[in-house]
Amino acid sequence: MNPRQEQLIQIARSQGPVSLEDLATKLNVSVQTVRRDVQQLAQIGQLVRFHGGVRAGATAENITYQQRENLNADAKTRIGRAVAARIPDDCSLMLTVGTTTFAVARELRNHRGLRIVTNDMAIAQLLSTNREMEVHLCGGVVRARDHAIVGEAAVDFVRQFRFDTVIIGVAGIEPDGSMRDFDYREVKVTETAIAHSRQVWVVADASKFERGAMVEVAHVSKVDTLFTDATPPGDFPALLAEAGVTVEIAGR
Repeated sequence: MNPRQEQLIQIARSQGPVSLEDLATKLNVSVQTVRRDVQQLAQIGQLVRFHGGVRAGATAENITYQQRENLNADAKTRIGRAVAARIPDDCSLMLTVGTTTFAVARELRNHRGLRIVTNDMAIAQLLSTNREMEVHLCGGVVRARDHAIVGEAAVDFVRQFRFDTVIIGVAGIEPDGSMRDFDYREVKVTETAIAHSRQVWVVADASKFERGAMVEVAHVSKVDTLFTDATPPGDFPALLAEAGVTVEIAGR
């Protein structure tokens, strides 16, 4: 997606149903341009079209892994670098499923002495090439669309550990402070990791704010540090401050 399309999605998420004419005015482009953007974004599930307008996409299912990997890729890279800079050698981590947590893993490849648990097969494969790390992959059900490990077996596996830090990605953070995702089986693994960690770090680019999803992961009050790429919109700064969350803007 180009920056204009990302901005279009943000408008739909923050304002609710919006007409094509209003979008064209806000984006300073023609209605025809907006219509083309909307058609492309509807095809990947980011928007739902109705007569004369659009609303944000459904909250029942996420877009594909490949689509998420390409979405805000530069922001995810900056977030990954910011997180890796805060992680010392010789500590224990849990990295949950996600394209932003994978970006963190990319930046951890040269660390030493890390003991890492993950339920993301791609993360395990990436980090296992470093012989100075110990990588544990959860057992459980392999989710076909992104090779995530989910289910009760994965939950039982995570319960065996106590982590210095858990690094989690989420599908969305709603204005009430609830962090949300799409698969309750994945959420159960994340909930267990949060309960078994000394610190909870969330990695979420700016597009995740005001985005909905079906299943609640946790409230932001459970989070110690939030890594993102831009100042959170609207009332989020006050909400996060009240919850005691440290916000780190990657790249600043």
